[in-house]
Amino acid sequence: MSALHLSFFSAFTLSSLGLAFHRTHLISALLCLESMMLSMYVALSMWPIQTQTASATLLPLLMLAFSACEAATGLALLVASTRTHGSDHLHNFNLLQC
Repeated sequence: MSALHLSFFSAFTLSSLGLAFHRTHLISALLCLESMMLSMYVALSMWPIQTQTASATLLPLLMLAFSACEAATGLALLVASTRTHGSDHLHNFNLLQC
């Protein structure tokens, strides 16, 4: 495994571990999701360069568009939950209550 692959894999793994273990605030969960998407975007951007093909150049742009939509939705949920519950602590949210 090259150093480039190792760095992308370790960035994705660290952000997924951060999402799994540090879920006290909604903003930290959203930041972990964004770092996972960023590491996947960089890996997909470097993949056609390493394989010397031009067929998969649209995939990183499509993923970047979905990542922007995910970030906007996450921030909208953060603002709405902070207005209704008063904070962004995840233990304050009861998903079974309307």
